[in-house]
Amino acid sequence: MKWHDVLKALGLPLTPENPEVSGITHNSSWVKPGSVFVAVRGLKTDGHKFIPQALQNGAVAIIGEGYEAPLPVPYLTVQNARHALADVACLLQNHPSRELQVIGITGTDGKSTTSWMAYHLLQSAGKASGLLSTVGYRTPDGVLHHFPQHLTTPDSPEIQSLLRDLRNLGTTHCVLETSSHALELERVRGVEYDVGIFTNLTPEHLDFHGDMEGYFAAKRKLTDRSPFAVLNQDDPYARRLKDHPNCTTFGTSPESEWRAINIEEQVSGLAFEVLSPAGRFAVSLPMIGQFNVLNALAAMSACHHLGLTVAELQAGLASFPGVPGRMQILSHAPRVIVDFAHTPPSLEKALEVLRPSTTGKLWVVVGSAGGNRDPLKRAPLGEVASRLSDQAIFTEEDCRDTPIEDILQEMERGARETGKPNFQSIPDRREAIRFAVLNAAPEDTVLLAGKGPEDTLERATETLPWNEVEEALGAMGLRPAEG
Repeated sequence: MKWHDVLKALGLPLTPENPEVSGITHNSSWVKPGSVFVAVRGLKTDGHKFIPQALQNGAVAIIGEGYEAPLPVPYLTVQNARHALADVACLLQNHPSRELQVIGITGTDGKSTTSWMAYHLLQSAGKASGLLSTVGYRTPDGVLHHFPQHLTTPDSPEIQSLLRDLRNLGTTHCVLETSSHALELERVRGVEYDVGIFTNLTPEHLDFHGDMEGYFAAKRKLTDRSPFAVLNQDDPYARRLKDHPNCTTFGTSPESEWRAINIEEQVSGLAFEVLSPAGRFAVSLPMIGQFNVLNALAAMSACHHLGLTVAELQAGLASFPGVPGRMQILSHAPRVIVDFAHTPPSLEKALEVLRPSTTGKLWVVVGSAGGNRDPLKRAPLGEVASRLSDQAIFTEEDCRDTPIEDILQEMERGARETGKPNFQSIPDRREAIRFAVLNAAPEDTVLLAGKGPEDTLERATETLPWNEVEEALGAMGLRPAEG
């Protein structure tokens, strides 16, 4: 694409220069020959400081909000550099979202789970679907790809590139987990959503948004730009969005259009009935935690709007494998679950969720990170694990340059505060998992906490490949056959 094509698309006058443009980025170290560099004035630094590096790496044009010094390449002054970054990214990828049916999901809680549910419902109904979430991105062949380490928060050029790649793979539908940061910082500007889901709003990221109204204003951008909105009737902030011209609601309250009743939490998962515009029907969901009922209702109502039948919704939820590393049930006798809980509050919540449906003992295998990763949480993690489980196993979790013995001693110190002699330390995580799985009775629950979907384990100076699910399944394979 020529530079003049970019200027015409942005409605700006042409420059004498007309170089070939092959990409756009706001990170000078990612600039390649043919790139346009966008100098964004961010929260901590001004991108204009990096113009020399961008030029050295081959930038053919610079976009920013004002710059006085002469440059050897065209400089385009715009009112909003982030808008320009997104608009040109869409242009270079030829607006891929226009060729897809896109479900966007935002909210404080439930984004990832609802995203994965919606993706699975579409896939199981035969729709070639893609997924972009905090866990990574998933292609229609079902393969989960982790973002490169430098792309933990993809910006507009990366999002548009991924959408184009998905479309080139034959994708027809895409589920896009959409954070408040992505909305506020214009990372998803230019994404043309078909459905916007608003799960809920509770205090979070207020250091960035200022207050709850600022947080709400960022979140509501998703439903404001979506032709169809799916709103949580049980959430007071979502109810403020019901003036949307085309929306539906979900929840457990009688006013909900998609309403769950007769909810039962069993060892194998959740069972409930749905009252909806599509009729009354039963649902079986192999997940723990009644809060997942709301996630299921949101995913169902969105997918039904895109054409899925009740039978397809029922079959899809019954076969839902869970979110990698998020209360992911791997077996039932004993029940083995992998979860990302790695802070005292999240571990407490996970154990409290599992207790009611655990008919035997509740085990937990948990560690705490080394280095400077919040060393003050080690003793509280030990305390929570001992207090809320029947048997706690303390082990490694990315100990880095901190001696594992020091971490385990702190966790044991916290556990001793409970007065319960129900804990022990096994430094090697593989051995700890095998000990718990092999010694648990069929009616027990074993929670493997802390690593979740992460694919590495940092031990001293080594970074080792790691797959918590495979480790757990390998341990299950060592158990003697029942009977």
